[in-house]
Amino acid sequence: MTDSTSIPRNKFSISLDDSDDVDNITSQVKELSTGDKQEAMTTKAGDEPVEHEVEVRLADIQADPNSPLYSVKSFDQLGLHPNLLKGLYEMKFTKPSKIQERALPLLLANPARNMIGQSQSGTGKTAAFVLTMLSRVDYDINEPQALCLAPSRELARQIMEVVQQMGKYTPMKAEYAIKDALKKGDKVTAQIVIGTPGTVSDLIRKRVLTLQRMELFVLDEADNMLDQQGLADQTLRIKNWMPKECQVVLFSATFPDVVRDFTKRFAPGSNEIRLKATELTVEGIKQFYMDCKSVPHKFEVLSELYSLMTVGQSIIFVRRRDTAERIAGKLNSDGHAVVFLHGTMDTAERDRVMDQFRKGEIKVLITTNVIARGIDIQQVNLVINYDIPLTGDRVPDPETYLHRIGRTGRFGRTGASINFVHDDQSSEQMEAIQNALGCDIIKVPTDDWEVAHKILKKALK
Repeated sequence: MTDSTSIPRNKFSISLDDSDDVDNITSQVKELSTGDKQEAMTTKAGDEPVEHEVEVRLADIQADPNSPLYSVKSFDQLGLHPNLLKGLYEMKFTKPSKIQERALPLLLANPARNMIGQSQSGTGKTAAFVLTMLSRVDYDINEPQALCLAPSRELARQIMEVVQQMGKYTPMKAEYAIKDALKKGDKVTAQIVIGTPGTVSDLIRKRVLTLQRMELFVLDEADNMLDQQGLADQTLRIKNWMPKECQVVLFSATFPDVVRDFTKRFAPGSNEIRLKATELTVEGIKQFYMDCKSVPHKFEVLSELYSLMTVGQSIIFVRRRDTAERIAGKLNSDGHAVVFLHGTMDTAERDRVMDQFRKGEIKVLITTNVIARGIDIQQVNLVINYDIPLTGDRVPDPETYLHRIGRTGRFGRTGASINFVHDDQSSEQMEAIQNALGCDIIKVPTDDWEVAHKILKKALK
C-alpha cells in the first residue's frame, strides 16, 4: 500500500473539579520529565520472551529513575504477604516482566502515587494492577477499598478471574459491579470491586456502593473510557466522588495525544511508564489484507477461508450488530460452527458465549468492538477485520486496529490478522492505518486460493 496522510483524531477533553459537573476544557498539561529507557519482556512460564523498549518518567524530577528503589528482579523483593505470593506463583508467574519490574515498586510505594501506564497486551499490566489492589486493601475492613473500571462486561469478568486466582489464598472479598450481577437490595461490602462505568455510577448514586474507604482507583483500557463522551462523563463523575487521597492508576495499550493530555489532569502528579511509539505495533502478528470485489464478495472470501484453513480459534470483527448476526447465520448455514456477540445481547447470553469461547468449545466468534480491548484468550491465532475499524465520525482508527489484532499473538505467540477491503474508500482507510502505524500489511490474493492458502498456512504455523 502506498503512503497516505496521518490520521486525525476526535478531540475530546473534560474538566476536573470537586463537583459532579462535566465541562469541556482546552488547557494543556505540561509533560513530565523524561526518565530512563530499558528493555521489557513478558516472563510467564512456558512463553517465549518478547522484548519491548520502555520509557519511565518519574513525577519527582529530582529522583533518579535508575535507582534500585524503582526496580525489582523478583516478586519476593516487594515485601508481599506470603499468601499473595503463593497465589502469584501458582499462576505460573515465575518473575516480574520488565514492565512489572519498574511499575510494581512505584505502584506499591508509600505514600501512594498516581500512575499512567501504557503497554500493549501481553506485557503483564493486568497482573501489575491486580497485585496492587490485593496489596492495598485491608482484609479486616468489609468495605470497598479498591475499584477497577473496564469499558466492557467481558473485560471486567476477565479481570475478576485474575483477582480471584491471584488472591486465592488471601481472605479478600471481590464483587462485580456489572449489570445483573448484584442482587437487588444488596450493599457492596467486598474490599475489591470490578465493574463498568455505567453500573458503578448507578450503584454509587443509590448508595449501594460507598467510596469513603477507597484507597485505589484503576482504569483498564483508560483511553477508551476517557475518549468516549458517555463513558468519559460517567468515569469522571466516579473520580470526583473519590476521596482526594485515593491513588489513581490508568492503564491502556494506547493513549492518543489528546487523551494523554487529559489523563494528566485526571491523575495529577503521576509516574509514567510507556512503550515507545514504534513499539506499539504488535510484532508477533503477521498482518495481511485481501482485496475483495464487493461487499457480497467479502462473505464469499470469508467462507472460502474457513473452508480451506485449519484455525485454532479466531475472532471476526465487524462494524454493526446486524452484520455480526447476518454473517453468523450464513456461516452456520455453510456448515461452519460460529457464534456472535454484541453489546445489546442479554447479559446471561453474553456471559455464556464468552465462557464457551474461552473454554474452546466455540472456535469462531463474530463480534463488534465489545471485546476489541483487553480480552486474553491465548488460543486465538487469527483475527479478521471484516470491516476496517473507524471512529464515530468514520475516520480510520489505528488505536482500535491495534487493540483488535492484539487479541491474537498473546504473550509472544504467533498469530495473524486479515483485513478485508472492497472498494477505493476501504482501501484508503486500510492504507491510512498502515501509514499511521508504520507497519507492513501484505496483500493476499482472492483469485488464487492455492497461493493464498500457502501464505496463510505459513503465517498460522
